[in-house]
Amino acid sequence: MAKKDAAEQADTGGSKNKLSIIIVAVVLLLIGVGVGVFMFLGGEDKKIFPEQEQAEFAKQSRQVGPMVNIDTFIVNIIDDEESRYLKAAITLEMNTPTAAAEVSERMPQIKDAILLLVGNKTFPELQDLQGKIQLRAELINRINSVLANGKVKRIYFTDFVVQ
Repeated sequence: MAKKDAAEQADTGGSKNKLSIIIVAVVLLLIGVGVGVFMFLGGEDKKIFPEQEQAEFAKQSRQVGPMVNIDTFIVNIIDDEESRYLKAAITLEMNTPTAAAEVSERMPQIKDAILLLVGNKTFPELQDLQGKIQLRAELINRINSVLANGKVKRIYFTDFVVQ
């Protein structure tokens, strides 16, 4: 009889342990979901109102930064069949006037970075729109890596001929 009482107590103790483990797991899961939702939404009010976010983006995109022209350059590009080249001119839109001054000071470094990047492109890469968009993004990254006190916001191709 004493053995039966001990066995029944062990069973109820085990089920209490299982129940408490389940409760702790559910609480931790709810906390994790709450943290995930908070991080996803960013905890900012403007994420709740997308029209305010769009208006702010439109306002920033209308603001034009200082512009710096890079003269026309000609670069041989890679092609297996024949000799090809790119003739291009670029205008850089900077984020601050200080950045525009830095670009003028570092123009030899920037031109070198541009020529090395473009010289490793192939004719098919530069022929279509997607290739030009990718080149623009790569140029922004490359030029920004040269700059210390500013950034390129946008790049405009003012002349672009591939032959």
